[in-house]
Formats: sequence, structure tokens, C-alpha cells
Amino acid sequence: MHFDIIEGILTIKLDSIMTLALAAILLILGYRIQKQFTFLDRYCIPAPVVGGFLFMFITWLGHYYHLFKFSFENNFQSLFMLAFFTTVGLGASFTLLKKGGKLLVIYWLACGVISIFQNGVGIAISKITGLDTPYALLSSAISMIGGHGAALAYGSSFAKMGYEIAPLVGAAAATFGLITAVLIGGPLGRKLIQKHNLTPDLSEEFDSSVNTINSDNGEKLSEIDTIKNIAAILVCMAVGSLLSTQIGKFINMSFPSYVGAMFVAVIFRNLNEKWHIYNFNFSLVDGIGNVMLSLYLSLALMTLKLWELSGLIGGVLLVVVCQVILMIIIAYFIMFRILGSNYDAAVMCAGLCGHGLGATPSAIVNMTALNEKYGMSRKAMIIVPIVGAFLVDIIYQPSTIWFIKIFVIPK
Repeated sequence: MHFDIIEGILTIKLDSIMTLALAAILLILGYRIQKQFTFLDRYCIPAPVVGGFLFMFITWLGHYYHLFKFSFENNFQSLFMLAFFTTVGLGASFTLLKKGGKLLVIYWLACGVISIFQNGVGIAISKITGLDTPYALLSSAISMIGGHGAALAYGSSFAKMGYEIAPLVGAAAATFGLITAVLIGGPLGRKLIQKHNLTPDLSEEFDSSVNTINSDNGEKLSEIDTIKNIAAILVCMAVGSLLSTQIGKFINMSFPSYVGAMFVAVIFRNLNEKWHIYNFNFSLVDGIGNVMLSLYLSLALMTLKLWELSGLIGGVLLVVVCQVILMIIIAYFIMFRILGSNYDAAVMCAGLCGHGLGATPSAIVNMTALNEKYGMSRKAMIIVPIVGAFLVDIIYQPSTIWFIKIFVIPK
């Protein structure tokens, strides 16, 4: 850590290790604050977002009063991002599609189509208002479905193209989505249930063994099994990065390395299920992924400059508000009917608002609230998290890349 006076302002320079240490401290602080203020937990605002935005506010004060500023050496952010999305891919088992049945496939495909509409809305508004297309896309499916992780990942790619505040736009849009996701999901589901006088249908049979596909078998992993699980993550990261580079050359644009890593991980996971290459442990992989995501978000958010967003807030706000309106219309008038117009459909629509605007935990919060009040929907509690956690990425990621290729990359 070095302290310099540059143009009369105290400049605090942090090397990569100090930057990472600060990110870890902010992450822990975020968890502490989250526990103290229940509304943060209720709205599923992630701890790294809490800590990161707190630090952004501090740096904004330093900038506003010309007192101090920070200079970061950030070498670990991309690595953590790549590792997280690789673990997401390793959680994707094709067996889930077979176990989930027809309703899972319908819900999955519908969510994919919705993500395309979300991007379409963003593009349309950008044409009308003059908002730069990358910022419109960052306020659409990328942040609404992908959450903070995808918003900051794509934001970093856009920043390299010259749109410097793209990560901040994505983070702001994702936070807005998280909050609105839990504000509208429960009330929308409750309205459907009360309007149509719906009750749980406990007589329907459903293959609930889908729950066990990624469950821990209770066996303690040996040291070599732990190493193999970690090695699998690293290999998928390496191969996926190479694949992304080649795809980028083929389509003549920057292709996010984490997308390639995620899809390589999906293939590897399912090959392992068939050939049993090693003892895959979802709990370990999922835990590593959560840590990687938390540190990645903390690093990304704490290094953003809040004051650079002021000129864009109008256009970005219009896009995200339209995304919320779109989700309400689709969930209430269309998805409810597509999914069967029954109690399960109502609960699934509440979940759709959760992960379609925020994140899978938001979907679970919405559905749990309805289950506790009106009765359990097993189908919703099984299908929605599966689709929201990773299956929707299989559709929304390639479609988003297409939108970037057509509307962002110059001909």
C-alpha cells in the first residue's frame, strides 16, 4: 500500500493482494450489515453488493469533496468470475430434464423466449432514447436473468470496447432487478391464487427424485477426490477459455471466456455421469462457486466509480422499469395459462418474477411465501430453481451474444 498526493488529492494505491484483502473484509462486513438490517436479507440483496456499494459510497464522498481516491491493482477478478461460472456449468445435469418432465421443458423454453423479449425491449428503448446499446443490453436479460455476476462479466467486456462505466450500469440494473423481483413476485402469485380460487393439488404424481440429482450422498470425500473436483474446475476453465478465444476469432468479436468455460463444464459434468471419471461432489463444487462469486462481486463493485453513472440513470432506469412491466404482463396473462392455469402455475409465475428479474434465491423467497400461506407446490419448488439456476443460461447466453453481435459490434 502506497500513499501519494496527486493534484492535491490523497491517492491510496493498493497492490493485488491488498485489493483482494480489502474485498474480503468488505464481504464479511456486508454479511454483518445484512444480518443487522432484515430488509436486505428479505429482498435477497447479496452481501458483496452491500459491502461493495458501501465502499462505493465512501469513494464517492472522497471524490465529491476532493479528499482522497483509491487506485487498485485487480488481478483476481477475472479468475474468480471464470471459476464461478464453471461451477454453474458443473451443476447442470441433463438427467434433470428427464426427471423434470414436460412441465420443466415448457417452463425452461418459455423462460428462454422471455429473455429474448427482454433484450428486444432494451434494444427498442435504446433506439428511441439514444441510450448506447451496450447499456440497454446490460439493463435487459444480462442483469435481469444473469444477475450481478453476468452483469459485471459482460460489463467488463463492454468496458474493453470503450464503454467505461458498463460494469456500474450492469451492477445498478441487477440491484434494481433484485429488489423489484421480490416486491412483485409474491403479490402477483397471490392475486392469481385469489382471483381463480386456486388450491394445491396434492393428488398429482411428480417425480420428486429430481431433488436427489445434485444432492450430497453423505460420504466424506477423500483428499484425492477433493483434488479431482478442484482439478475438474481448473481444466474446464482452461479448455473453456481456449474455446472462447477460438469462437471470438470465428465470429470476429470478443466472446466472454466464462461462457465457453460454463458450456465445457456442462459437457464434462454429463460425460462424467456416464463414464464416472471421478467422484463428483456437488456440495463441494457449489461451495467453491459461492465463494468465487462473492469475492468476484466484492472486487468488481468496490472498484466501480459511482459518480460516473449520473449521465445515464434516466435511460437505464427507463429500460429496467419497462423490464418489470414486461415481466408482470407475461407472468400474469401468458405464463399462467401456458403452465396450466392451476395452483402450481400461479406459484411458478411468482418464481418467474424472482429469477426473471433478480436471482434464483429471489424466486425461492417468492414461492416460499405463497407455500406457507396457501399450501405447498412441489412442482414449482423443484422446477423453478433448476431452470433459474442454470438451464435458462443455455438459451439466454447464446441469444445475448447474438444481440451483441448484431447491435453492438460494428460491421
